[in-house]
Amino acid sequence: MSFKYGIDTLTVDKVIDIANGKLQAEITPEAKGKVIDSRRKVDAIANAKKPVYGINTGFGPLCDVQITPDETNKLQENLLLTHAVGVGNPIDKQLSKIMMICKVHALCQGYSGVRLELIERIVYFIENDLIPVVPEQGSVGASGDLAPLSHLFLPLIGKGEFWAGKETKPAKEVLKAHKLNPLELKAKEGLGLINGTQFILAHTIVGLHKMAYLLDLADVAGAMSIEGYQGSFSPFKDELHKIRPYKGTIEVAERMFMLLYRSQNVDAHQNCGRVQDPYSMRCIPQVHGASRNAYYHLKELAEIEMNSVTDNPIVLSETEAISGGNFHGQPLAMALDYNSIAAAELGNISDRRCYLLLEGKYGLPRLLTTGGGGLNSGFMIPQYTTAALVTENKSLCFPPSADSIPTSLGQEDHVSMGSISGRKFNQILDNLEKILAIELMYGAQALEFRRPNTFSDIIEENFKIIRNEVPKLEDDRALKADIDKMIDLVKRRAFNLR
Repeated sequence: MSFKYGIDTLTVDKVIDIANGKLQAEITPEAKGKVIDSRRKVDAIANAKKPVYGINTGFGPLCDVQITPDETNKLQENLLLTHAVGVGNPIDKQLSKIMMICKVHALCQGYSGVRLELIERIVYFIENDLIPVVPEQGSVGASGDLAPLSHLFLPLIGKGEFWAGKETKPAKEVLKAHKLNPLELKAKEGLGLINGTQFILAHTIVGLHKMAYLLDLADVAGAMSIEGYQGSFSPFKDELHKIRPYKGTIEVAERMFMLLYRSQNVDAHQNCGRVQDPYSMRCIPQVHGASRNAYYHLKELAEIEMNSVTDNPIVLSETEAISGGNFHGQPLAMALDYNSIAAAELGNISDRRCYLLLEGKYGLPRLLTTGGGGLNSGFMIPQYTTAALVTENKSLCFPPSADSIPTSLGQEDHVSMGSISGRKFNQILDNLEKILAIELMYGAQALEFRRPNTFSDIIEENFKIIRNEVPKLEDDRALKADIDKMIDLVKRRAFNLR
C-alpha cells in the first residue's frame, strides 16, 4: 500500500515513514489531473491583461507592477535567487526531506498552478535521497518560510547545493550526474514553491514525533524514581482523576498505575506512616498530563496544516486567484510556543525528582552512594547538569510568536516568527532527552537500595536495559561516559514504555 499525494490524509507518523523509506508515496492519475487543470488556469491568467498577484505582477510591495508574459519566467527565477538569503548552520537532512514531502502533498491538491513536471522532479529528489542544503535562520514565518524554501528549491533550477554524505556539492554537478537538466520556472511556479509553512511544519512534525516518545519516557522515569523513593501509589488511583477529568491527566494516571502494578516494593511500604509525597512525585498526572494536553493540541493543528494548501495566491479558476494569507505561520507558532513550555516542564519536574533521590531520606543513602562517606561525591554533580539544562530550557521558552517585525516595506506588517518557535521547540526537546537520561540513571541506582524487593515487570525490564550499559555506582568514577550511554539509550528509544 502506498500514500497518494494530494488525495490521502497525511499524519505525523506517515510523514516520518515516507521520509525514512518505510512508506511509498505516489502521484496518482487523479492527483495529476488536478495539477494539470490548475496549471491550465494559471496559463490563462498569465496571458490575460488583468493583474493577478504573483502571476503577472511583482511581489510584496511591488505587487502593483504588472509583468509582461515574456518576463514571467525570469520573474520566477529571480524570486528564488533573491529570496535565498538564509544564514546559520544547515538544518538536519530529515527536516529538508520532510519539507519536500509536505510541499509535494500541498501542490498535488491542485490550487497552486505549478506544472506536473516540477512536482515530479521534487518527488525524484525525495525518492533518490537528493537532499538540498537549507540554512536554519532567515524565515519570519509569514509569506511562508521564504528563505528556507528558496534554498530548498534552488536545485530545481541548477542553483544551490545538495548534501553528499557529510559534505555538500553544487546542485548543477549532482543534476548532471543524474542526467537531469535544470528546470525553467514558468508563471506562478516560484511563488508556489516558496510560499508556504513547510519549514515550520517540518520542525513541528519532528518535534511531535520526538515528544510523543519523551512523554511516555517521562512517565517511566517518574515511576522508577517513585519506586526508588518508595513514594505512594494512591495519587494515581482512578477515583481521584474522574472528578477532574482532563484527558492528559487521566492517561498519565493510568500509565503510572500500569508502571507500578504488582510491585513488591510498592506493597512493602503500604503502612510506612508517611502522609504524602512532594509534588514532583504526587502530581505527576497533573504535570505530565498538562504537557500531554499541549501535545495533543499541537498534533491536531499540525495534521490540519500538513493537509492544507499554504501558498499564495490560491488558484480557483481561469479568472480568479485569491491573494490571501494561508502562508501565515501563526496557527502553528502559538501552539509551538505552548509546547515548548510543556516540554520544558517535563524537564523541570524531572530535575526535582533527581534532587529528592539525593537527599538521603527513607532508606536511601545521601547522594545515592554508600562508598566512603565524604570521600565519594556519588551522584551529587549530575544534578548540576539537569539544573543547567532546565534553566537553559526556561530561557528558550520566550514565545517568538509574541513578537513581530514588519518586513517587505510594510506590506508584510505582521509576521509569526514561527520558524524560530519550531527551532526552539526542538532545542528544548533535545535538552529534555538528556535530563530524562540522568533521572533514569538516578532511578536505577535508587532501586539498588530497595533489593531484595522486586518491581513491576516493566520497571524490572528497564532496569536491566540500564544495567546492561551502566553498572551500579560503588566508589566514585568518571560519570560522563555513563551519562553519554544513558543519553544514547534515550535517543535509540531502547526503553520499554508500555
